[in-house]
Order: sequence, then structure tokens, then C-alpha cells
Amino acid sequence: MDLVLWRHAQAHDAEPGCDDLSRPLTSKGEGQAARVAKWLDRQLPDSTRVLVSPARRAEQTARALGRKFKFRDELAPEASADDALAFIKWTTENGPSQKGAVLLVGHQPMFGQIAARLLGVAESACDMRKGAVWWLRSRHHNEVVQVSLLTVISPDLI
Repeated sequence: MDLVLWRHAQAHDAEPGCDDLSRPLTSKGEGQAARVAKWLDRQLPDSTRVLVSPARRAEQTARALGRKFKFRDELAPEASADDALAFIKWTTENGPSQKGAVLLVGHQPMFGQIAARLLGVAESACDMRKGAVWWLRSRHHNEVVQVSLLTVISPDLI
């Protein structure tokens, strides 16, 4: 299974008394999302499932891709890495129970925690920048789950 983690692009800071879920992208964030979406669209299989946090900034980031997606509370800012991994049916011991590719659009620190757990490294090694994509691939080799980091793309490099 390919697991693609796309952190939402740059968003406006929270205004006092404003709901965190309603924060929109900045104009810079809109550009970041458009650049990364163009790159992703060329790379992702057509059958990729796209799952998105209910936060407005994540929705706007995902819309730039122009593919169908589903909102998932398991990807909300207050959700945990455990919530997201359970939803996509990926256990640390057995890896994913599904094949294909899934693209998650959401937030840090959850995505850094997921990447660190699956790669077996310290969380501090997986600080995802806004708008960045981390593409992981799992495979079973000699009955052991191996996870590789295929690529990390930053909007500033596209």
C-alpha cells in the first residue's frame, strides 16, 4: 500500500474567538496547494482514495487536486495518529490490510507522528512543512512489513 500524507498548505492564523476548523488558506497557501496538486495529479494512480480532514484549510488544499474526496473526522486537528491508522486499517505490526494508494490531507503533528511510527524513527525527525507531501510505501518481505519513504516534496521546490 502507498500512503501519501499531504499537510494542508499555509493558512491564516486563528483569530480570537474564531473556530480553528474554519481557518482558510492564505493566498500563498493557495499557490502552494495548486503547485503540489499539479505534481500529485501526475504521480497518483487514478484509483487513489483521497481522505480529508474536516478543517477548511485541508478541504481547500484537497480541492486543488480536482479529485473526489471524503471528509474524515479521524483526520481532524484534534485526532490522533492512532485514529488515522485505525481508520485506514494499518497496524504497526502487520502493516496495511489493504492494497492500492490512499492520500490523506490533514495536519501536523499527526502526520509527523504517523511517518515516524511507520518508519521507526523519532518524531522529531518527521516535522512536515506546510503544503508538503510525504509518500510512504509498505511491502511484506519474508513476512516482515517494510516501510520505505519514496519521496518528500515541498511546495517551495516545485
